[in-house]
This record gives sequence, structure tokens and C-alpha cells, in this order.
Amino acid sequence: MAEDLDIVKGTKEEEYQSLIPQVKGLLTGEIDLIANMANLAAALKEQFGWFWVGFYIVKNNELVLGPFQGPVACTRIQKGRGVCGSCWQQAVTLIVSDVEKFPGHIACSSLSKSEIVVPVIRDGEVVAVLDVDSEAYNSFDDTDKKYLQEVVELIDF
Repeated sequence: MAEDLDIVKGTKEEEYQSLIPQVKGLLTGEIDLIANMANLAAALKEQFGWFWVGFYIVKNNELVLGPFQGPVACTRIQKGRGVCGSCWQQAVTLIVSDVEKFPGHIACSSLSKSEIVVPVIRDGEVVAVLDVDSEAYNSFDDTDKKYLQEVVELIDF
């Protein structure tokens, strides 16, 4: 198991391409879901310096806060509410360039300006979402979508 990350700076794509094999090594051999989500959130935050990176897990028909890196966050989110709840309901990755323009946005922090939420889908059902927030507008694009969707597939639910 790797316990240090080699933080590579370059294009966004180069950074993801460097990080993904390291994350695979970090998760290899560890079977605990919470430990793996925690390390994945930490690795993403370390590499990219985003404001908030974490998971919400589907429990009892709501999203419940899971492992994360960043300031305190909303604990429970209903299906269809905000970006995370909408991602869960639609089962698609959502990229929001300005969270204030997203209908029903839940402001866990006024410092969050843009967001990407990626569903974790197993056996056709959303079991969790990966939520990433930035303090800058327009931080996320199709490159993030591509690689973050790849990253969530590494977690063994």
C-alpha cells in the first residue's frame, strides 16, 4: 500500500493520469469501504487543492455525509435536492459552473462557487455520490467528469 502521493503539476489530464495509478495502489489490499473513500477524498484534495472533496452515501432513502476533506458539511440530503440530490435522482454526473444559479442549491458553505457531483453506481443503483466543490467559478469540465467517473469505479462497494 502506498502512503505517500507524488503530486504532479501539469495539465489537468496529466495530473489525473499521474494520480489514478497512485490511487489504485492506495486502495489495493484494503477492503474497508470507509477507509478507501477517506483516502480517495484526501488524494483528490491533495492533488488538486479543491475546497471540498467527499462522499455522500445512500442510506435509508437519503444521502448521508461520508468521508470528506474540507470544512464541515451538510449531513443529510434528500433525493432531488441540491446538486448532490439531483445527481442521485438523475444518476448522471452534474457539472455546475456557478452554484448560485443551480435551482435549489444547498449552500453548505458560501465559499463554494462551482461543483461537480459524480454518482457511484453499482448494479444499476446509485449507492453514493462523490461531491467536489471549488472556491472558483467554472472549475470543472469534461476532463474532470471523465477521470472522476473513472476514479469512483475504483471503490469496491
